[in-house]
Amino acid sequence: MTEYEKKVAALRAHHEELLSKKNEPLEWGNGIYEKYKYPILTAEHTPLEWKYDFNEHDNPYLMQRIMMNATLNSGAIKLNGKYILVVRVEGADRKSFFAVAESPNGVDNFRFWEEPITMPDDVIPATNIYDMRITQHEDGWIYGVFCAERHDDAQPGNLSAATATAAIARTKDLKTWYRLPDLKTKSQQRNVVLHPEFVDGKYAFYTRPQDGFIDTGSGGGIGWALVDDITHAEIKDEKIIYERKYHTITEVKNGEGPHPLKTRQGWLHLAHGVRATADGLRYVLYMYMTALDDPTHVIARPGGFFLVPEGDEYLGDVMNVAFANGWIADETDGEHYAAGRVFIYYASADTRMHVATSTVERLVDYCMNTPEDGYYTAASVETIKKLITKNKNNG
Repeated sequence: MTEYEKKVAALRAHHEELLSKKNEPLEWGNGIYEKYKYPILTAEHTPLEWKYDFNEHDNPYLMQRIMMNATLNSGAIKLNGKYILVVRVEGADRKSFFAVAESPNGVDNFRFWEEPITMPDDVIPATNIYDMRITQHEDGWIYGVFCAERHDDAQPGNLSAATATAAIARTKDLKTWYRLPDLKTKSQQRNVVLHPEFVDGKYAFYTRPQDGFIDTGSGGGIGWALVDDITHAEIKDEKIIYERKYHTITEVKNGEGPHPLKTRQGWLHLAHGVRATADGLRYVLYMYMTALDDPTHVIARPGGFFLVPEGDEYLGDVMNVAFANGWIADETDGEHYAAGRVFIYYASADTRMHVATSTVERLVDYCMNTPEDGYYTAASVETIKKLITKNKNNG
């Protein structure tokens, strides 16, 4: 074996050790979910063939010819017994693309498919695409709704000016994708999510309207809209179902995460809230529930955050960010309601992917029995005192 072959063998052995590392839940948590010791996907997990030219003549120093920067904000689906993520992979060139990674158990041994996804362009090609929500819709298709970013040509001299639209594609196998026209709306849109069922015979979308690429401006929070034809989707009427609120976790931005899970008690939602701090924006995850017969009617809104960056999760490209656009309910009961274990896939600091696990029962209990935000310090104190009194009486 030549010295070059030895270097290649050592590189492959190191990579395999990373991919096959067993994950384990952290010993202590909050009782709502379990976080895990290791990230499930990092830039280092991407296939070596995406980064190295293994021809010794062309790459005698075994350099990375294409470098990867991050793996983040993954859509999720369970297919054929496998836990599958459609991952946003960001290269060193700042361009994001989608790639599929699968695991046999949902918590470790995630491995990317051989090639990244070739996503067809819309009429106007996007400079960047990212943050796909995956929805297995009752119409038989698997839909991906994601952000398409383009330069704002109305500001030709501003190289940071951009526009955001909701792009739509569909597939049967996550390999061949059919691009549909971008969602037409009156405002810019990011974090748009397709509801998994028809509502009044129409396709339903959760939206996050905003005045600009970054600033929500007059955008009021999580919106809701019905669309007649998803192959030419246009939002004409949009209403806010979960508003932004002063001095809360949703003060600056409020958006849906993955599509909601259908439980016997209602639709279970995972969302993100953003507030301003002296050190920039803080992204956290929160939960709420809506009625089965009316997904726009909020029936439970536990106060405060559900999941935040902790420890090393705080550090990365964009500090103080937890973001999720994918989760998987392990099972469904005989009537297609979510049941059993829930795998929550979240990114930290726009850098790496993690998993937290819970159950449908625990998440419903959390939503139904966690006190709501009273919106004033006095109300928060009274809520705590009620719990103290209850615990004294239980003693």
